[in-house]
Amino acid sequence: MIHAPMIHAVVVTQPTKMLNNLLAILGEAEKFAAEKKFDMSVLLQSRLSPDQFSLVQQIRTACDTAKLGAARLADREKDVPVHADTEQTLAEVRARIESVIAYLKGFKPDAFAAAAERRITQPRWNGKTLSGQEFLIQHVIPNFYFHVTTAYAILRHNGVGIGKRNYLGDMPYRDAPV
Repeated sequence: MIHAPMIHAVVVTQPTKMLNNLLAILGEAEKFAAEKKFDMSVLLQSRLSPDQFSLVQQIRTACDTAKLGAARLADREKDVPVHADTEQTLAEVRARIESVIAYLKGFKPDAFAAAAERRITQPRWNGKTLSGQEFLIQHVIPNFYFHVTTAYAILRHNGVGIGKRNYLGDMPYRDAPV
């Protein structure tokens, strides 16, 4: 059974880091668009294939997965920030990411004390449920990383000079003991 501190690390600490990495990657995309003299909205509307979400929708979905995952696991859906899904500019996309980061920072580990056993549902599941642990492992984690990775891939595919280090961000390396 996954315990509250681990759930907090997985649904608050790590998504916060990844959303900050996404902000940094978007900064690189903005520089790329300026250097190549095209409007950033071209990248925001780009997609890997015609039947996949655009970059802006990948980011919206990553944000929604992060905020709703934490909220459902902590039984706090009533206080989830509402986003209208109308972002079209880089400033609007950044504002959405930043609002989700701020929301996630409001969770403490003890908010997830009963999360693993909680029964969780979503409207599109037609009344079916998952345990909190199942929801975390089989839905939240893979869905969040799918959309963040796809956002990264769209930018790489379009020539933005980013790599794995940009995706992973800073690591908490320490000197090895002597």
